[in-house]
Amino acid sequence: MVKIVVENLYYRYPEALDYALKNISFRIEEGESVAILGENGAGKTTLAKNLNGLLKPTEGSVKIDGVDTRSLSVAKIARKIGFVNHNPEHQFFAEKVEDEVRFGLRNFGFSEKEADKIIQEVLSVFGLEEYRGRNPFQLSGGEKKRLAIASIMAWRPEALIVDEPTIGMDYAQKLNIRRVLRSIVSEGRCVIVITHDVDFAASICERAIVLSRGEVIGDGRLRDLLSDDKLVEKSSLRKPFLIELEEETGLTGLEEDFDAISSILMEVFQKCRS
Repeated sequence: MVKIVVENLYYRYPEALDYALKNISFRIEEGESVAILGENGAGKTTLAKNLNGLLKPTEGSVKIDGVDTRSLSVAKIARKIGFVNHNPEHQFFAEKVEDEVRFGLRNFGFSEKEADKIIQEVLSVFGLEEYRGRNPFQLSGGEKKRLAIASIMAWRPEALIVDEPTIGMDYAQKLNIRRVLRSIVSEGRCVIVITHDVDFAASICERAIVLSRGEVIGDGRLRDLLSDDKLVEKSSLRKPFLIELEEETGLTGLEEDFDAISSILMEVFQKCRS
């Protein structure tokens, strides 16, 4: 499985006066679940694009399984590290949902028979079977996001980077995406989530890397970092709901019952709306 090593990474966009990323170093081991958090403009998406080779470091290095990304094509990196853009329309190519999933499979050499089977499976997992003949651009925001993730997961990359996976999704859809991402982690593959949704991040990721103004200001156990009042304030984040609940009530271990508590809260929310 894939390992990612970032050493003294600096990145500056062409014509920009300052660096978007400054002196960033960390390792992501196989099977880790990592959230990249921070305020708007902190450099989260820029970092993600350096991790999957869409951008190359201005200084320093990013290595995938010991190989510098400068020496690898974007396509070769994508076979190992899938990237789901925060705007799903930016990665759509086909005129039908099923062909959108097929596109990547063809590029990576899957046979038509293999592709047909995989397409059926991923459309079912992501609740998109009824839309297989529809134009991807005619889907709702949440459906587009699910299709974007499904089209990448179809070729089963060793690591997955998802930029803002919950945008445009209702609570039930979030639970489905969380289930899928958790299953990927359980298979020993790496998941990297870029999000402002700290509750979603806390339900997926053990570790967090927190950015502020292009620099890493925190790297460690997500729960510990997001319990730190100063760090939370500096990064313009908030504490996950379950951490706040523990602090208010004195109860502990609530994250171990996240699924049960989420289900109860969902029922309460639905009753309040009715």
